[in-house]
Parts: sequence; C-alpha cells; structure tokens
Amino acid sequence: MTYETLLYERRGGVAQITLNRPEVLNALNEPMYRELTLVFDDAAADPGIRAVLLTGAGRAFCSGADLARPRPIPEGGTLGDAVADTMHALINPMVARIAALPKPVVCAVNGVVAGGGVGVALACDIVVAAKSASFIQVFGPNLGIVPDIGCTWLVPRLVGRARAMGLALLGEKLPADKAADWGLIWQAVEDAELMATASALADRLAAGPTTGFGLIKKALTASEGNDFAAQLALEAESQRIAFNTNDTMEGVAAFLQKRKPVFTGA
Repeated sequence: MTYETLLYERRGGVAQITLNRPEVLNALNEPMYRELTLVFDDAAADPGIRAVLLTGAGRAFCSGADLARPRPIPEGGTLGDAVADTMHALINPMVARIAALPKPVVCAVNGVVAGGGVGVALACDIVVAAKSASFIQVFGPNLGIVPDIGCTWLVPRLVGRARAMGLALLGEKLPADKAADWGLIWQAVEDAELMATASALADRLAAGPTTGFGLIKKALTASEGNDFAAQLALEAESQRIAFNTNDTMEGVAAFLQKRKPVFTGA
C-alpha cells in the first residue's frame, strides 16, 4: 500500500514505518494521524508481522503537530473546540493504537523530537536515540498549551514528577544521552549506529514469542493502575494464556533440553 505521509517496508517479521514529511521535520498532520492508525491496525491484524520499527526521514524524528496548516473551526465553536475534537477523533486513537499494539514496537529517534512527537516516540516499547537527538516539550513555555499525545501520562511515569514538571514548564532540550540516564528512553547510541542497533532489536523481538510479548506489554501497562492483588490476578490469567501457546511450550522444551528456542509467534 502507498501512503502519503509514511514509508513502509517489510523485512521478514518486521514492519518498518518511517514518518515521511522531512521538509517540515515530520510534523504531524491529519493524513499522518490517519495513516499511522491504519498501518498499526494492519500490523496488529497481520500474523506475519511480529515487531514494528518506527523512525523518521531526514534530520528529525518528529517536530510535533503541524501548526502551519489552518484548522477549520466548527460552526458556533472555537479554535479550542476544533483542536479538542481532532484529538478525540484522530490523535488520541492514533497514539493509543501504537501503545496498545500486542507486538513489540521499537522507535529509532534519528533527530530532534518535539511536542507531540515525544508522545509518539514514548508510546513505543523500546526507544533508541541517536546521541545528536534531543527531546523537547515545547507546549507550555512557547505555546501556552498542555503537553498532549500522551506526554502528561508517559513522561512522569518514566522520569518522575519533578523532572516531568521541569521539562514541561521550562521547555529545555533534553539530550539523548541524558534522556537515557533519566530512564526516558532505553538507549542513546552513536548516530552512525542508530538504525543498525534499532533494526537488530526489532529483528530480535520479531524472532521471539509474540503472544508472550503482548501479554508482558499488557501486564506492565495495567500495573500503573492496579493494586498488588489485582496485578497478581492478572499475572495468573496472563500465564493461563501463555502456557497454552506453542511458543511457551517450545521455550520450556528448549530450556530443559539446553538449546536455543525457535519461536514461531503462535
């Protein structure tokens, strides 16, 4: 399928998706919101896709929402109404689709990531950034608006309230190596090593127990809102599902036979 705002490549069990509006630093617009939702829906439905790699074309990963394009105001409404309506209809479903994909998602941050682009990156499961990259929450100090696309949920859970508040209120750039030190991302690597590192991670995950990975994602996300008893119950039910998969049976057999498992995603 051909996309207006994305590049798509399939490598074995990996779907590589590239934000492709480099002339505007891959700023998010309505076609991109729609296409990202569609391509992640397709990845969820395709059993041959067992991991996703998301990156950006050009010198940035994503500069956030495209503010240059006029936004139509609903009759009798306000600009705020138009923005909120778009968030409910397009933006929130898009980032929720990325976060909820029952398969691992690796994000290769190839350059600056700003505003809502931070939310897109952090909705992925493993984020690797080039050392030249930086993360910046431009919303409050520069625009007088609230961080969105999941940033108010994701950032404090990754780095803590104090750091999240400082990033949101001051709008200072957070270099990739410091983002890794803080726990915002998994790893910062030399620029020349970014795609090789991210691709190797995606390939490794695509060769793993796909259903088990999905259960891990679901359990860790649920832990944010569960009490201990509820999380223990979820773990038990997750194991019920896992132990009924071929991959878990293969993993147990390989462990007992002291060999490397061969997972099929089933």
